[in-house]
Amino acid sequence: MVANKKPIVLVIAGHDPSGGAGIQADIESIANTGCHAVTVITSLTAQNTDKVTNTSSQNPSFFRKQIKLIFDDFNVSACKIGMISNSEFVNIIHEELLDIKIPIVLDPVINSGTGENLSPKKTYEKILSELLPLSTIITPNSLEAKILAGTDDLEIAANKLLSYGAKSVLITGSHEKTNTVLNTLYERDSTPIKYEWERLTGSFHGSGCTLSSRIAANIALGNNLKNSVEDAQQYTWQTLKNGLQLGKKQIHPNRFF
Repeated sequence: MVANKKPIVLVIAGHDPSGGAGIQADIESIANTGCHAVTVITSLTAQNTDKVTNTSSQNPSFFRKQIKLIFDDFNVSACKIGMISNSEFVNIIHEELLDIKIPIVLDPVINSGTGENLSPKKTYEKILSELLPLSTIITPNSLEAKILAGTDDLEIAANKLLSYGAKSVLITGSHEKTNTVLNTLYERDSTPIKYEWERLTGSFHGSGCTLSSRIAANIALGNNLKNSVEDAQQYTWQTLKNGLQLGKKQIHPNRFF
């Protein structure tokens, strides 16, 4: 038997039937780097490129069992955490990852790309207290950062998220009213690094999932954080520039452009 030498990335996130965001976006983004994704789904959703109408969480004990079985079998090199719709799941993820020393990329999905709430306040408050201390990097968009930190000042928001225990924070700026998209990487005791990208026309479905999973895969490949973040931004921008109008509304990132 030939040994599989692909780095393994665990994804814990929701499922989007349209394939634009969620688990399918994560798998595609990770596969593009040459890594292998193992996945545990938090919730099923009823959504398309226009709207989300319902979410349905997994059975908690079954969810825990899936995570345990993955770690029993695979040598996981990094983990990406996406949508968590239930605070009980935050507890389970915290307990199962607490003693496993791997890089964790946390994409705190609060609202869908079409605007619907996917993470109640009780859940994201638990995320702040239980998952940020485990996270190598958290990747909120500017709206999520403001909600999580309770402030409209993004620099204050970043520092507050760092104070909760996250080692670094990448705030993306596509939701801000700027001519270009400004993303900023914050690390403790370091000068923030700003990245400027051409603002593309159109509305995209799954850009945050693409970015965060690409960062996790890059880290799994042995790249340092800054290089991982820079490559992931370039890759995500290209997936959007080469995006596909597969549904009637938001554009799908083309993760194999």
